[in-house]
Formats: sequence, structure tokens, C-alpha cells
Amino acid sequence: MASKFRTVFFLLPFLLFPAATAFNITSILGQFSDFSNLNNLLTQTQLASEINSRQIITVLSVNNAALSSVSNLPTDVLEKVLSFHVVLDYFDRDNITKLSNRSAILTTLLQASGLATGQNGFLNVTDMGNGQIALGSAAPGSNLTSQFVKVLVTHPYNISVLHISSVIVPPGLGISNGNGSSSPSPAPSSPFPAPRMTPGPSMGAPRMAPMPAFAPPRSTPPAPSPSYRSPSPSDAASPLPVVVRPPAPRVAPPMTGGGSPLGSPTGSPSGGVADVPSPTAPGDDASGARHVVGAGLVVALGVAFLVLSECN
Repeated sequence: MASKFRTVFFLLPFLLFPAATAFNITSILGQFSDFSNLNNLLTQTQLASEINSRQIITVLSVNNAALSSVSNLPTDVLEKVLSFHVVLDYFDRDNITKLSNRSAILTTLLQASGLATGQNGFLNVTDMGNGQIALGSAAPGSNLTSQFVKVLVTHPYNISVLHISSVIVPPGLGISNGNGSSSPSPAPSSPFPAPRMTPGPSMGAPRMAPMPAFAPPRSTPPAPSPSYRSPSPSDAASPLPVVVRPPAPRVAPPMTGGGSPLGSPTGSPSGGVADVPSPTAPGDDASGARHVVGAGLVVALGVAFLVLSECN
């Protein structure tokens, strides 16, 4: 008996927890006649069952007048619009008016369901100052089109139902935030407007600058060739005599003790002026050739002698 009592006592918190966290969005909105259209549409799109299955959630509610702009949409599109108004977190007055950095990006049921295009299922909540909290799509280029009005019902840290001023239509659904008529979704606008070109008072068709006339390249006059005076008959008649002198023998100057030629100035660098080579007589070439042949024979005999020595 004692063991059964301990088992029931241990399971009691788990049995009571679902009852403590259970809520019914249909019953909550049923308390407010001005939100009857929203209550009916949540049931029609089966979003009421999805909301009731969550443990922590915030529902952004719009009254009947504000909901009329989207009430005639197809059911699948209406489901996406309404699921964008279900935040997967708990926000009451204290939370929503004390945002860190005065702004927050919240995940909605539309983003979590995978029905959103890209990142269009995130909600932007921004504190505008003076007690005004603005809400809108967090997609780039989107505007904050709705405002927080008041808190309708809160079950702390489980469900919070907040009243906002107008329906928020996320981009990518092909409808607008105004009358709900079908129209292509506008492309995201840049936060910085493109500069506009303002025409001048006398701006007309663009004028072409006149092309300069083509001038042929200036040719460079040829350099004057050197003129040679042709020999006159008088020059041919009286040629100058040509004297052929035999080359003087080249005698090496006597050397002094310091290695300088005798007769050169003291301190003058040797070899400063190169001697002009004189023609060599044919006899000198033959003598040099005989010396080369004789030296070659001596080397050949020496090599033969060494080879015979090694063989013996």
C-alpha cells in the first residue's frame, strides 16, 4: 500500500502539468464579441487546433472591422496570413514594451510550418518610443503596418492574446495590406532611394561633339645627303704622286731598372698609349712556324718516352 502511494505521489505533478498548461483559443476569443470573425476563421482553417497543441504561444488578434480586408481570401492563403499572427513565444505587456535594443525579430507559425517564402515568416517588433509598439514583416523592404493596442488575455508563460490594430500581410503571398485584392507582390525596396535625374531647363537631345577633320600625316622631309664634288678634269690631269715607304724596323726601347722604357718621363704610366702594329715580314711567320713544330716534336717524344717507360 505504501509503495502504491509513493508511485501516485511521484506521478501527480506529471498528471497535473497538462491540465495546468492546457488552453483553448476558441474559448478565450469567445469572451470577446468583437473578435468573433477571427475565432471563426481560426476554426475554419484548423489553426485553432494547432494553437491549442502548443504549450507556449502568443496570438496577435485583430477585431472584426480590421479583419474584413482579408476575410474573402482563399482558405490556403488565409491560413498563411493568420499563421503569421501566431508567435512561437510568450509576450505580454511587460515583455513587448521592454524589448532589448528596442527591437526584436520573432518566429511565427508561418515560418515554422515551412509555408513561408524564404525568411518572410519572421515578425519585426519595434519600440517606436512614446509607448508605441509597431509590428510588421521582417522581410527586407517591408514596413511596420500595425501597432500594439492592448492585452486581451494572458495565462502567464503559456498563452498570451494581444490586440493589434490591423492585419499584417507577409510578402510573397500576392496580396496587399490594404484591401486584400490579388496583386503581384512588390519587390523589396532599397532603404536608400535611388537618385532621380532632373533634366535641366534646356536639356534636349544629346549633342554630338564635332569630329576633328582628318589631316594626313605630315611627311618628314628627307635629310639632305652629303654632296660630293666630282673630280674635275684638271684634277685628273695632275694626280698627286704616291710615295711608298718601307716600314721602319721595330726596335724595342732599352728598359731601365724600374721596368720603364728608357727616355719616358718619370712617373708616366706604362702602356698609356698603344703602339700601332707594323706589318710583319713573311720570314718572321716561317720562323715562328718552325718553332711551333719543333716544340710539338719535343712534346711528342717526351710522351712516347713516358709510355715506353711504363710498359717496361
